[in-house]
Amino acid sequence: MFIDTHCHLTYDCDGGVDAVIERANNAGVGGLICATANPVDIKPALEIAKTHKNIFVTTGIHPDYPDQNPYDYLTDDILNDPYVIGVGEIGLDYHNNPLNKKEQMELFEKQLEIAYNHKMPVAIHTREAEADTAPILTDKYHGVMHCFTSSWDLAKQMLDRGFFFSASGILTFKNAESVRETFAKIPNDRIVIETDSPFCAPIPYRGKPCEPAFVIETAKVLANIKNLQIEDLETILFENTKRLYPKWHVKL
Repeated sequence: MFIDTHCHLTYDCDGGVDAVIERANNAGVGGLICATANPVDIKPALEIAKTHKNIFVTTGIHPDYPDQNPYDYLTDDILNDPYVIGVGEIGLDYHNNPLNKKEQMELFEKQLEIAYNHKMPVAIHTREAEADTAPILTDKYHGVMHCFTSSWDLAKQMLDRGFFFSASGILTFKNAESVRETFAKIPNDRIVIETDSPFCAPIPYRGKPCEPAFVIETAKVLANIKNLQIEDLETILFENTKRLYPKWHVKL
């Protein structure tokens, strides 16, 4: 099965979450990892995971919410929940919010420490913030560079620190040649795949709300970049996801 390692199932979606999950399963995407951005999404995400097969959650606060206190939400009870497999998405975003860098970094560092103390992987969001992201993400931490579109220089640094890299629908965009070149260089044992739905819909769905079923379109492009049969890529991504998120497992 393919696993969408980063999707937002708590957002409004076509036909509701049950229909989205069914379409994903029908497309061969049998595992979903629901990431949170707004802390109010944590409990709804957990409810989805607990009532559907092969869905797990990463809990975190996006840099769009720098005034939130992570200790109010990333509690021991939440992080010890068997359906919570990582902390994310967390990070820095200077594209949307260039004026509160200090607050973003403080929120980021607090969440990294929470993850470290719970021995959990992190899902990192970085946008126009490479210069600050790299020094903060020391080899003390481990996890994935979510929806990675940054430079090869940052990729090399994070490869040395043991991070994985997640390909999103952006990989399929006509103007994303540099992203494809970067993923061509990343070792096969460090890649995973995602939709970031409802954002970043791949070609041929660009401009429409994205959903986990569309991860197949990104997989086709990634397989071509890696000179792999898509069935071989599927196996590689499955094994990589298990290594990235040790708590992830097939729910029978």
